[in-house]
Amino acid sequence: MKRSKIVKRLLLGGLSAGALGACTPGVSATRVTTESHYPNDEHIPGAGYYHAPFRGFFAFPYNHYDATRKIYFYGGQWGPTPHRSIVNISAPTPEAAAAAQAVRTDNTQVRRSGFGSTSHSHFTSS
Repeated sequence: MKRSKIVKRLLLGGLSAGALGACTPGVSATRVTTESHYPNDEHIPGAGYYHAPFRGFFAFPYNHYDATRKIYFYGGQWGPTPHRSIVNISAPTPEAAAAAQAVRTDNTQVRRSGFGSTSHSHFTSS
């Protein structure tokens, strides 16, 4: 039985779309806005860890424990005991969203120059 070239192209197109779909950016690649809700300890590359009770991004995870100093980090401060809160998801404040987006824009863009150009060639005659 002879197979059509259209069917082969359709199958290859479906496979490539599925493979490329697996590479699409997730939530962390989208803009940080006050409309976005983040769970506690969500890590956003370039912005840091989101502390839902404090509605902001910080350098350390929520309730990070420093064993040498024996203190916990939460909401931009250090304390002797872990912070306890029922808030586990929230939206960042306008100031926190703007600051996180500004930092992400500067640090998370990938600049690629490609593999070179085919317009440059070297020819040596013998």
